[in-house]
Amino acid sequence: MATMGRPRTFDRDKAIEQAMYLFWQNGYESTSLSQLKAGINNGISAPSFYAAFGSKEALFRECVQRYLSTYGQVTASLWDTSLAPRDAIETTLRRSAKMQCDPGHPKGCMVGLGVMSAPSAENAAVVEPLTKSRERTRAGFASNIQRGIDRGELSENTDIQALTATFDAFLLGVSTLARDGAALTDINNSITSIMSLWDLCKARK
Repeated sequence: MATMGRPRTFDRDKAIEQAMYLFWQNGYESTSLSQLKAGINNGISAPSFYAAFGSKEALFRECVQRYLSTYGQVTASLWDTSLAPRDAIETTLRRSAKMQCDPGHPKGCMVGLGVMSAPSAENAAVVEPLTKSRERTRAGFASNIQRGIDRGELSENTDIQALTATFDAFLLGVSTLARDGAALTDINNSITSIMSLWDLCKARK
């Protein structure tokens, strides 16, 4: 009598990573259940999928948390007060650009690209964690600009909202550049240019 082989062990941690890459590449709405089931652990049955994750929405939320706790940490320097405010912003931009251009995973930023992940009103709540992450990043830019003013590095007349919007818009734009195949060298040169706006706002001694 033939001996039955041991059932394949379901690697849930690996499955989350595989699903995260699919959502990262395609967005929430454009990633179908059939794509997820085919892409997880070289194929997973519908009953096993629902038993493991409950729903596509629940899986997406887990994937977002995985992303934010790993790749999304490139913005952590915005809250590192041991860094000078200008350095905190520049470090964030350069770390993010390097991550977004890395060939080892989908190009771009899942948080930045997530703004296009759920265009329908019924799915708006699904991407709320990504929305909140973008809001937190904007708050980080604003906090460092305010620190720059408080430390006498920037003029008291600096328009905090305008400068925050400029850095934020640039960072969001990097996602599109990376997805379109822009070279990291070119993006880093652009970061050097965008940081010159900080220098234009310097307080006069």
